[in-house]
Parts: sequence; C-alpha cells; structure tokens
Amino acid sequence: MKPIIAIMYDFDKTLCTKDMQNYRFIPSLGLKVSEFWDYTNEVQSREKMDSVLAYMYAAIKISKEKNIPLKRERLEENGREIEFFPGVSEWFRRINEFGESCGVTIEHYVISSGMKEIIDGTQISGEFKNIFACEYLYDENGIAVWPKTAVNYTNKTQFVYRINKGVLDVSNDDDLNRSMPDDSKRIPFTNMIYIGDGLSDVPCMKMMKSYGGKSIAVYQALDEKVKELLRKDRVDYIYPADYRDGTGLDRTVKDIIRNMAISDRLYEENANQLKRLT
Repeated sequence: MKPIIAIMYDFDKTLCTKDMQNYRFIPSLGLKVSEFWDYTNEVQSREKMDSVLAYMYAAIKISKEKNIPLKRERLEENGREIEFFPGVSEWFRRINEFGESCGVTIEHYVISSGMKEIIDGTQISGEFKNIFACEYLYDENGIAVWPKTAVNYTNKTQFVYRINKGVLDVSNDDDLNRSMPDDSKRIPFTNMIYIGDGLSDVPCMKMMKSYGGKSIAVYQALDEKVKELLRKDRVDYIYPADYRDGTGLDRTVKDIIRNMAISDRLYEENANQLKRLT
C-alpha cells in the first residue's frame, strides 16, 4: 500500500472567507450577523455555556421562535452560497495529483466548529475523506432538536487522534482509546499537515509540532496575532489564504509532501534491509 498523508483543515476563514453561518443562515432568520452572535455570546455568558453549544442552541431557539423549521436540507442549501478563497476549488485535485507523482496517497479532512450540514452542501464536500464538525440530531419530522456532535476549540485534537488511528466513527470511543503500537496506526503523525487560521487552531497546531507533523496558519490580513503564532513557535509556517498554483502556500505544502514521501521510502528501505539480515 502507498503511504498516506493526511491534510486536515479548519473551515471558517481557512477555506471560506468568513464564518459559514454568516453567508446565508443568519440572514435567513431575519437577523443581522452581529445580532445573532451577540445573542449567542449573551447566552454563553449567562448560562456559563460552551461557546459552540451556545451557538447551536441559539440556532434552534431562534428558528423555532421565527417558525422557520431548522432542517438538514435547509442547512445544506446554505452551503451553496459559501465563498471560498482563491484556488480552493482546484486545490484538492492538484494536490492529489502531486501526491501520486511522489508515490503517496493524499487524504483531506475537515475538523471544524462550524456546521457539518452546511459543509455537506458545499461544492467541495466530496473532496474530504471525512468531515468532523458540529451536527444536529433530528426528530421524526426532520427538525433539529439537539446537538449530535459538538466540536470546540480544544476537543479538535480528538479528531486528529481518530485520523491517526483510522477510527473515523465518532461514536466509537473504544477503539479510539485502545492502546495501539505506533507502527500499526493508519496515518502516523509524521504524515500529517494541519491548516488553520488562528488561535482556535493552536491545540492542533501544537500537537503537530510535538509529534512530528507540520502546521500552517493562513490569513486574510497579516496582523500581530498571526505573527505571534510564528514568533512563539506555535505554528511552522504562515501564508496568505491563497490556494492557487505557485503561491507560497502551494509550494510549501508540496515541499512538505515531497519530504514526507522521501522519509517514508527511507523508513521502508531500512525495514527491508533489517528483514534481509534476519
């Protein structure tokens, strides 16, 4: 089997230009974007609530009050209006082909605190091996009633472990927590790249640095927060969120893939020599 390299992405402000709810979902409720998030922050503060659960609750409550059923189909329709950064639509095919030329298989994953249903409705949803994001449980009428999966900023690392072990079913905690030798894990950490946009991605970025993977922060505007990620050694590289062929981001990801592919070949050669000696 070819070695596998996993590229993991945050979604909001990493692949698309703003929070996914801001494009169509919030305006469809008759609210300004600021009104929805102000209400979410108020609920979070008043109830001492996780920020992700607070926005998921707010979406259900406001939809019910407005008599606009919160259904999966409606959320998926919102995904059709997502605006992506330059080059995103062609990125996956080009990177997959480059991986093939290096003798490795590229798999793409999303790890996002946004809504899975909205991501499922986008034109790029089929590019991902798996999408780990917030998702609702629906009643017999197809209306959202409860969070089924919540992905907050710190538990994102759980999903990196799932990719590492090949345990992609979020309901399967037994296999996730079972001890497994490093050489039997589906995708080693040294074959992982994480791409995110900022502080909410730091736990995953630090995880990559600790375990031998690579991390990249992308940005729309180069501010002090982004610079600090690099200065404080929280991330390996920073680049504008431009996924077109030949950009700094494109060249660096290809260099990382090339280096990972060579490392895998050298490891295999060493293992084969040891076998021949025995």
